[in-house]
Amino acid sequence: MTIRIAAPDTAKKGEVIEIKALIQHPMETGYRSDSKGKEIPRDIITEFECSYDGETVFAANFFPAIAANPFLTFYTKATTSGTLEFTWTDQDGESWSETHDLTVE
Repeated sequence: MTIRIAAPDTAKKGEVIEIKALIQHPMETGYRSDSKGKEIPRDIITEFECSYDGETVFAANFFPAIAANPFLTFYTKATTSGTLEFTWTDQDGESWSETHDLTVE
């Protein structure tokens, strides 16, 4: 899986920062058929979570209506230097993670 994170490397204490996260994933609903009429099995990410220095700052549940390559934008307040950890989990329990360090001045 390809994961892309856009978040600042540094921020001032108390600053609200914008975070963008994307994962490349087909998000197949299970409702479509291939060219031969065979059902394409469901394959979706069901959960996303972002934690900041160990505390959850954003979480979402995904359903079959979410488009391929889910892209999220959200905000949090910079409080202390720490690590942002992004985790996506699919319907089978497989997960993918990425981290980004944030330095608060």
